[in-house]
Amino acid sequence: MSGLDTFVHAIVASVVFSIIGMVFFGIAFLIINKVAPFSIRTEIEEDQNTALGIVIGSVIIGVALIVSAAMHG
Repeated sequence: MSGLDTFVHAIVASVVFSIIGMVFFGIAFLIINKVAPFSIRTEIEEDQNTALGIVIGSVIIGVALIVSAAMHG
């Protein structure tokens, strides 16, 4: 493989894993939204619930670690 082929392969792999990661982020957020017995938007925007923001951020970091581990194989 030439250098250009390797570069194109890396770019395509990055785009594919980015799309897969975004889909997983969306699914994780939908699951959190369905499981929570309250409105997430209301809790974070209006009630300024910092703890809920930290929990959602932790879930996103966890999904990011899983996708990253899948990328590196």
